[in-house]
Amino acid sequence: MTEGATIRKNYGGHGIKMILVLCLFGLCATPSVFSAKKRGAKAKPKDDRVYLVHADVLRYDQFRNPEAQILNGRVQFRHSGAKLFCDSAYFYEASNSFEAFGRVKMYQGDTLSLFSDYAYYDGNGQIARARYNVVLKHRKSTLYTDSLDYDRLYNYGYFFEGGKLVDKGSVLTSDWGEYNTATKMAVFNYDVRLRDKKFYLTTDTLYYDTGKSLAHVIGPSHIKSGSSRIYTEDGYYETDKERARLFGRSVLNDKGRRMVGDSVYHDSKNGASEAFRNVVYTDSTNKNMMTGDYCYYNEQTGYAMATKKALVIDYSQKDSLYMHADTFKIFTFNINTDSVYRKIHAYNKVRAYRIDVQAVCDSLVYDTKDSCMTMYRDPIVWNQQQQLLGEVIKVYMKDSTINRAHVIGQALSVEQMPDTVHYNQVASKEMVSYFVKGEIREGHAIDNVQVVYYPVDDSDSTLIGLNYTETSMMKMYLENRKMKKIWMPKAEGTLYPMSQIPPEKKFLPSFAWFDYVRPLDKGDVFNWRPKKQGTELKEVKRREIPVRVLGKAAKPQGGMPPDDTVSHERQQEAGS
Repeated sequence: MTEGATIRKNYGGHGIKMILVLCLFGLCATPSVFSAKKRGAKAKPKDDRVYLVHADVLRYDQFRNPEAQILNGRVQFRHSGAKLFCDSAYFYEASNSFEAFGRVKMYQGDTLSLFSDYAYYDGNGQIARARYNVVLKHRKSTLYTDSLDYDRLYNYGYFFEGGKLVDKGSVLTSDWGEYNTATKMAVFNYDVRLRDKKFYLTTDTLYYDTGKSLAHVIGPSHIKSGSSRIYTEDGYYETDKERARLFGRSVLNDKGRRMVGDSVYHDSKNGASEAFRNVVYTDSTNKNMMTGDYCYYNEQTGYAMATKKALVIDYSQKDSLYMHADTFKIFTFNINTDSVYRKIHAYNKVRAYRIDVQAVCDSLVYDTKDSCMTMYRDPIVWNQQQQLLGEVIKVYMKDSTINRAHVIGQALSVEQMPDTVHYNQVASKEMVSYFVKGEIREGHAIDNVQVVYYPVDDSDSTLIGLNYTETSMMKMYLENRKMKKIWMPKAEGTLYPMSQIPPEKKFLPSFAWFDYVRPLDKGDVFNWRPKKQGTELKEVKRREIPVRVLGKAAKPQGGMPPDDTVSHERQQEAGS
């Protein structure tokens, strides 16, 4: 017998005669395998033929299966570099195919193996149809299913009655799928589930590159990774690196925080997330949201940033606050502790709008530790017909409503009268305002106080005159937004009747009314309108106390004595 094939003599004493008869009628094994070779001829097997290498028993059943050679016991075939083993088989030489039964095994090189309980192999098309307890192993990937068609020409395996792919700790299941052993690409459809130690993915369609551990989902898909929840209809997920690239208005949720964008990038290992174009970041816990064309957030450090049409919306109150700036940054301190607090930085062209309050400034910082918002560089705040400005404005919040406002340097408060012609004005070095339930109840003007005030006749609401006053401090008490009482320690003032007001007394030297700068609505916060040239606050240099160096006496200048001989009056002046 050629090719090492052997036949057990189970035909009794007529076994040899029976074999000779079968050979005469051409019904035995492949001529190149089982017929006698011509003396001196060399067999040249063709690559497209299936060869029987070994079988313990070969027989023929003319009535039940006349086209098949029936093989039993340690059956082995070879075809185009592949070796196939089974317990028994039907070999169809004419169609270059066979059916294999029991412990079917196929090996292709040292990287691919296929196991099943049953298989049909077509040598012409090089297609193996494996059924029942099918296992396809390729390098580090293993596919489990009950029905698999494997195309050796195109290196494709198809399963259609449910399958499971195990790759580097990831387990992928679906109702239907295909796997290419050459490209290491797998496609899964219908009820697709991809599970790993650190994430869980469900989708309807999944393309999976086992070589790169890269999953591409199409259609409604959900990814769970730690506390993160991702929804996308077009996304990529690197299972080994735990990184996601999501497109088409994908959604990322994490502990009450939600990020949506045209494209979202998320790294579960370092907790970083980025989103691009039409981004909406929502914090349902603190009831605020941030929008822009670029947003970044790190769940491990609590750092967030937004730019490009950036907008922050606080909806913790009845009326939402809208704030725009070129860039917003959020820094979190003592994260994951009971003493956690955050600082929010907004800088370059800050504009804010709420129905009851509006503001502009160059930059601001909000500290949740003391609920203080500090506005820098030409800050202005409006409340109805009142305008407040200074070098720096600090606004303290309580239960998400304003509790206290502190204006530092060149403070000016202006209230436009109902006739829109006259203005109540207070100027001082500092101002402090106290609020109750969002309404101002008390105001303090401190140092170099100047006041222009128009008393109103309660009987007909006409203006009585102009009261001009200068003092060192003034305290104002209000009720229902009306002046109830004013206190001053010592003051110099004059009341001018309306017909006798000197023109130079109508406005304080620092008076300014910036209604053209004021945001008109929530959409107007994106329209930056600077102050007119020359109306910006001038920088006031503070006088510094001379620094004295111990052990050294200053050299006399201009006939002045050394420091240690300076008069008592001079020392007092320096100390002030």
